[in-house]
Amino acid sequence: MEASNIIEGEKVSIVNINNGERLETYAIKGNRNSGDITLNGPAARRVQKGDIIIIISYGILDFEEAKTFKPTLVFPNELDNSLT
Repeated sequence: MEASNIIEGEKVSIVNINNGERLETYAIKGNRNSGDITLNGPAARRVQKGDIIIIISYGILDFEEAKTFKPTLVFPNELDNSLT
């Protein structure tokens, strides 16, 4: 969550590349540096372990700020979700 600047409770969109599912949920803090991305509740039924997902968060910017905004992109290691 730190690497992507997502905060606990923030609304996020999840896109499952494997099956085309799209859903909205909120971020829950997990074990730091574990590399785990876990979906709970109804969201857990729409993503299987090993699926490739995109997590999207949104922000509200004024016009001038939006012109220079650069999004944060995080690409974890495919083997263990590490960021190194």
